[in-house]
Amino acid sequence: MKIFVIPKKKALILCFAILIIVYVILSYFSVNYQGALAIELSCNSVISEDFKERINNLTKGDEKIAYLTFDDGPSKGATPKVLDILKEEDVKATFFVIGKYVEERPELVKRAYDEGHYIANHGYDHSNKTLYKSEESFINEIKKTDEAIGKAIGIDDYCSHVFRFPNGYMSKKNKSNKKEAAKLLEDMNYTYIDWNCLNNDSMKKYSKQQLLENLKKSTKNKNTLVILMHDTKDVSDSSSVLKESIQYLKAQGYKFENFYDLME
Repeated sequence: MKIFVIPKKKALILCFAILIIVYVILSYFSVNYQGALAIELSCNSVISEDFKERINNLTKGDEKIAYLTFDDGPSKGATPKVLDILKEEDVKATFFVIGKYVEERPELVKRAYDEGHYIANHGYDHSNKTLYKSEESFINEIKKTDEAIGKAIGIDDYCSHVFRFPNGYMSKKNKSNKKEAAKLLEDMNYTYIDWNCLNNDSMKKYSKQQLLENLKKSTKNKNTLVILMHDTKDVSDSSSVLKESIQYLKAQGYKFENFYDLME
């Protein structure tokens, strides 16, 4: 039997090379595992009727599940703090982003996506006047926002397939326009969703305790929750009371999911 003796210097070089290879492989899988927390969606991916049905009937569920949703971001003032808290509490949320802010702060959208949060569409500039100007204008608002998201997260032809109307579909504002827009969303392989509880952070300036009390009142006697908050500081700051809000809901027996969990 032949025994090969490798000089000490070459052995050290070989060991160093192996360590580098192992590091590269581990780094690759670490990054890809993190990204795999989110499902890659595109214009070519078709959401099932079952998914649409689940979204449409989400608040009618009997299970104590909480879907945290954040509107109007990303913002430098609130979104990073929101993401930090969600990570600490091991909660995945859904962000309804505004296209023009995505273009200004793509790194925040990328971080949210990489950390497993669902990135959904809230229109390009949150302007009802622009949104409902014409069918072409409505479609353009959706597509421009998807394009901005796709560029931020590195997915060509991104399509979130879920839209939230500014002010919500349930609002009486622009009701007839919304009915027509809902038909356009169907043609675009989209669905939409409102909410069934909130902390009123966009209504007026509230303290942390008031925001928490608002949430408690709004969730009373409800099972499945779709919670509206905002990752901005335009009126009240939900990020300041987010940890307490999540811990309260956990204590009430709610488990947290996001819209990825509704997909087959």
